[in-house]
Amino acid sequence: MNFNYTFVGQIITFALFVWFCAKFVWPPLIAAIEERQKKIADGLNAADRAAKDLELAQDSAAAKLREAKEQAAAIIEQANRRAAKLVEEAKDEARAEGERMLATARDDIRHEQNLAKEELRAKVAVLAMLGAEKVLDASIDEKVHSDMLEKLAAEL
Repeated sequence: MNFNYTFVGQIITFALFVWFCAKFVWPPLIAAIEERQKKIADGLNAADRAAKDLELAQDSAAAKLREAKEQAAAIIEQANRRAAKLVEEAKDEARAEGERMLATARDDIRHEQNLAKEELRAKVAVLAMLGAEKVLDASIDEKVHSDMLEKLAAEL
């Protein structure tokens, strides 16, 4: 193998090229590569954190949903109890009102009966007086015989 100056020149040129690349080209390339690696690593870490945050948020949402369902069930149960209580109170109130109306109606009936009896007594007294007049063939004065007519009405 022949070593001539051309080969030596190529070696020197190559060495200068390697030195130039190592001094001026490689550092920015390495820095760009390292920056890119750091961005990728940060992106992967952010994705992992986001996945964990999503899982925590889903767990939290599920817990809040369960809690809301429990509260809704409690509110519904309370409303049902209140509705049943109101129905019972309304029934009791209706019963009491019915009893009051029945008592009032009975009192009205008794009052009407008493009025009818009094009216009937008065009519019977008048009829008795008319009958006595016919039997006795004489006139009976109502004012004179009022005591006797009151006794007669009271007996009836």
